[in-house]
Amino acid sequence: MSNIVVITGASSGFGALTARALADAGHTVYAGMRQTTTRNAPQVEAACVYSKEHDVDLRSIELDVTSQESVDTAISQILDEHGRIDVLIHNAGHMVTGPTEAFTPEQLADLYDVNVLSTQRVNRAALPSMRQAGRGLVLWVSSTSVKGGTPPYLAPYFAAKAAMDSLAVSYAAELARWGVETSIVVPGAFTSGTNHFTHSGRPSDHDVEAEYETRYAGLVGQVGEKLAALAPEGAEASLVSDEITRIVALPAGQRPYRVTIDPIDDGSEEVSDVADRIRREFLTRVGLADLLTVCRANS
Repeated sequence: MSNIVVITGASSGFGALTARALADAGHTVYAGMRQTTTRNAPQVEAACVYSKEHDVDLRSIELDVTSQESVDTAISQILDEHGRIDVLIHNAGHMVTGPTEAFTPEQLADLYDVNVLSTQRVNRAALPSMRQAGRGLVLWVSSTSVKGGTPPYLAPYFAAKAAMDSLAVSYAAELARWGVETSIVVPGAFTSGTNHFTHSGRPSDHDVEAEYETRYAGLVGQVGEKLAALAPEGAEASLVSDEITRIVALPAGQRPYRVTIDPIDDGSEEVSDVADRIRREFLTRVGLADLLTVCRANS
């Protein structure tokens, strides 16, 4: 079945790879990104060329997840053109690196805005039509940092991803009776194929950052080198886009609640298995076991 798919943060990395993979699979894919006529104009052109050369339906759309107006406009356009959204993929995100103390509260708020509040903006725009249809899939791109081993100097990003993952968990139960499925895809640390590390933000307080450098000199580089060394051969970012494409292709009601793609194996999957088991057991104990699976459409 061909789906109408919306993916945020699709200018590069997991987002761009996933948009192309889903289009290759026969879906109509809206690759959301901001600044489509300026900074990301080359990415828009690349997607257009890809669509023509591969004879697929890949469409770039202006979608700035930090602006409710931009989100509403993009979602309205898609609904006007197709009357539905079948798959919504929360992929937009931004990483920062550096000593946590050196980031201002405003920087943490900005990071939370991109990684967490963005999903709420998009949900409020897209979910009414999905709930009315009584079907659909909301897929969240989380991170193994939420529950796995976490090196220092990445705390603001890790905290934001943990918040987004927590939202996804609650949304899964709240959408189940509407027939809307939830899948949480949890990538590990991929040091190539994405721009997370190369485009990561830095702290504003350079004095504090310099003080930490006297005790933690070169830490970010050390972590990056070690992560790259731990990655087995063939650990490409396309493993994530391939898994997302597989999940979307599964029949409604048979999609996994959580899948981890972590070639480095930082322990996240083991911890998540325990947390998800406890969630299932607790919902059952309080008489809400039906929220663990989606209802039939419009039931």
